[in-house]
Amino acid sequence: MNSYVKTALAVAMSACTVSMAVAQDKVIRVGLNGDIRSTDPGVNRDDNTDAVMMHIVEGLVAYREDTSIAPLLASAVDISPDGLRYTFTLRDGVRFQNGQSLTARDVQWTWQRYLDPKTQWRCLAEFDGRGAAKIVDVTTPDPKTVVFQLDQANGLFLAAMARPDCAGSGIVHPDSLAADGSWRAPIGTGPFSLGKWQKGQYVELDRFKDYTPRAEAEADGYTGNKQAFIDKVRFEVIPDSASAKAALLSGGVDLLPDVTAMDAAQLKQVKNLQIQVSPIMTISGLLFQTTDPLLKDVRIRRAVALSLDYAQMVAALSDGLSVVNNSVIPTASPYYDATAHQGYTYNLDEARRLLKEAGYSGEKIRMLVNKRYPQMFDMGLLSQAMAQAAGLNIEMETLEWGTQLERYQTGSYQMMSFSYSGRFDAAQSYESVIGDKQKEPRKVWDNPQALAILRDAQREVDPAKRQPLFDKLHTLMLTDVPMVVIYNGTAIGAMGQRVEGYRSWPVAKPRLWGVKLADTSK
Repeated sequence: MNSYVKTALAVAMSACTVSMAVAQDKVIRVGLNGDIRSTDPGVNRDDNTDAVMMHIVEGLVAYREDTSIAPLLASAVDISPDGLRYTFTLRDGVRFQNGQSLTARDVQWTWQRYLDPKTQWRCLAEFDGRGAAKIVDVTTPDPKTVVFQLDQANGLFLAAMARPDCAGSGIVHPDSLAADGSWRAPIGTGPFSLGKWQKGQYVELDRFKDYTPRAEAEADGYTGNKQAFIDKVRFEVIPDSASAKAALLSGGVDLLPDVTAMDAAQLKQVKNLQIQVSPIMTISGLLFQTTDPLLKDVRIRRAVALSLDYAQMVAALSDGLSVVNNSVIPTASPYYDATAHQGYTYNLDEARRLLKEAGYSGEKIRMLVNKRYPQMFDMGLLSQAMAQAAGLNIEMETLEWGTQLERYQTGSYQMMSFSYSGRFDAAQSYESVIGDKQKEPRKVWDNPQALAILRDAQREVDPAKRQPLFDKLHTLMLTDVPMVVIYNGTAIGAMGQRVEGYRSWPVAKPRLWGVKLADTSK
């Protein structure tokens, strides 16, 4: 623990007793490690944006706690025998946050906006034919029924709809747009509505008092009974992790939904704090730009992969909570088998041999990192140090997260330390990295054979037939080395004693419905 962190922790601990005497109101303050990018769900977004927007908007279906798919705004989903037609029946009594009733036309309008390339929706490629299938029509036979027609069967259609990085394909009211068609603010159906966004400082959400929860007794992932009990949620932007910990311990915030394993180990020592841990399905590792003049040589990329002591690295990054995983398929996935468990073996001699064979003579390789997400920075730092032993000259460049994300989206980098948000089907995990760089510069693995295998996996619905396809993809990726997956990680939430009902979960995003604030002043 460095001296700065020690000092911050000591100061915060001394103030901890004061925190318990703060006013017991119905406002929960949640630390966020960076500002949101916009309020347009699934469009100009990142993980923090998704986390906030998923409190405001809801889609037709959503992920359960166990990562299966269930209805949300829909009361029922019917799939035609040929898999080409999906019929959604809407729940009764659902209202938007402007008081208007949800109708099939609102669903149709929202989806027409998503499917318009001008919107620049993050997940358009999943539904316009570039992915497994194309939506050819969205019709509304009556006010409670919406029908999606596909050009071909797609076993992942509902899973793609539910993706948090797509904002769950959240349905918004047309009044979310200004008169000129520009985005104004989200008017959704979720348990909280957008209050005030003070850029760079905080985002406030207000409890939607006329929210109509589902009939289930409990919340279940992003679906189930999502009744809110807190009047206001205030997401406080605190980029520095030491400052965030100090804020938690002094009562400045009630909850930090994503602390590092090392921070969690420190916070466990503090009385009156709670720690929640859950395995997650994120993908963390190193990305290579395979079109780069230097890194287009697979021997250099493989040398990086062989220079890393994965066991040591993951133990340090996760405080022993995670395991090594060199596969795009998360260890928690039902498709993670013996083949996916195979990975790279730490071998400095082979790494040096490959570098010599490639004619590498110490040319600088620039690796992008950021400090918003400490695990990305630390992963880069450890990789740099380990690769140096093989003779690799890796230089770290620390960017603001927004800048690094833009560089990722445009493919403007040599190498970067990066994490993908969780995907709950193996095909979705591979889809996040496989693609044509000319059409989608953010894609990492531009291999036509891999793309063809992925398309088969996306269309196939039989798990027994999908497994060998994923095994082929993993084996091929180990050969191509377009990236080096290192581990999946854990979601760790830290909170004060007055927070009740909060749970970390595999999606690794905060959920403030179902949460209560206890009166600890008595």
